[in-house]
Amino acid sequence: MLNNIGIPGLLLITIVVLVLFGRGKIAGLMGEVGKGFSSFKKGLKEGQEEITSESEQEK
Repeated sequence: MLNNIGIPGLLLITIVVLVLFGRGKIAGLMGEVGKGFSSFKKGLKEGQEEITSESEQEK
């Protein structure tokens, strides 16, 4: 179903989303998505550090 969207379809979807939500809400949403990604990366880094410290303690 979504295999044949193409550039015109993506532009139409973008325009519809902009009309429905407005630029302000989309900017806020993108900010929240960015915060979520950074929190996810931080969690991965902390998990890796925890695994490393546990393996060093076992030695």
